[in-house]
Amino acid sequence: MLSDGCSFMKGMLLGGVFCLVLSLLGSFNFSPESSTEDHHHHHVYAPTKDELKRLSDSRVEELKNQVRVYCIIMVQPKTLVYWATVLDTWSKHCDNAVFYTSESSKALEAVDLNEKDDWARLRKALIHAYENAGDLRWFFVAQPTTFAIIENLKYLILAKDPNEPFYLGNAVKSGELEYVEYSSGIVLSYEALKRLMTMFKDESQCPERTHTLWTMGEDKQLALCLKYAGVFAENGEDRHGKGLFNKQNVVSMVKQSMQDNPTDVVEGCCPDMAVTYGEMSPNQMHVMMFGVYRLRPYGHDFHDWITFYPPKDSDND
Repeated sequence: MLSDGCSFMKGMLLGGVFCLVLSLLGSFNFSPESSTEDHHHHHVYAPTKDELKRLSDSRVEELKNQVRVYCIIMVQPKTLVYWATVLDTWSKHCDNAVFYTSESSKALEAVDLNEKDDWARLRKALIHAYENAGDLRWFFVAQPTTFAIIENLKYLILAKDPNEPFYLGNAVKSGELEYVEYSSGIVLSYEALKRLMTMFKDESQCPERTHTLWTMGEDKQLALCLKYAGVFAENGEDRHGKGLFNKQNVVSMVKQSMQDNPTDVVEGCCPDMAVTYGEMSPNQMHVMMFGVYRLRPYGHDFHDWITFYPPKDSDND
């Protein structure tokens, strides 16, 4: 009798557990496509040549005039050599390049934010850029160790509307937060920055200074504020799925490809239309300038469908 009672109790317990599991499973969504509430990470591609050909000449000119970039370059006196190198290389291709520093330097000109905290300094730089951008509608945030090919950035965002909230670069995920890595450059449209300005006024959701025991990187803090504003990280990549924003330098990427793709190193390495490379030394930046803008095979013409001319009176390559 005792044995029958034990069997009955075991049956009741197993049945209860089974019902609980079924109810839990019913609450999950196994659909392969998550809703926008669950997953906001999209992939941003440049327009194809065929897509450009379908545009009228007047529309192409309109788009070219629209994709003008304000470069926000964050520097410190201790990175003076990098600062000087960026000033002398790729930043000349920005429509407006402004350097923001933690403290003034007699050697080079920059906006002195007089701020030691990384996140507070980035906030102040973004506010200054928003207030002084004039008619520029795209913003590119970079560290002094980043090398950027601005023409490729303009091509990527050519057909994107800056009055829509774009926040893109090398999008990664940390826990539930998707963010764009600072080391590979961050792109913001005017609308995204405009929403961010509103969030900066909300200390409860987007505080200037955190009061936690741990420090969150400024790229994650930026993503959090943008998330509250309804702006989500997007990944810039080519049609083959290669990321256009790279936190590593070219040398590191080639070495990695030699290990992972020894039979096809180039194809496994770098995208043809890369926008950024990170962790660049000053010497590497100068070599990149030579390779990207000066070295040309005689007799070859690539016949690009659209040309981005340098800013008027600029001293670029």
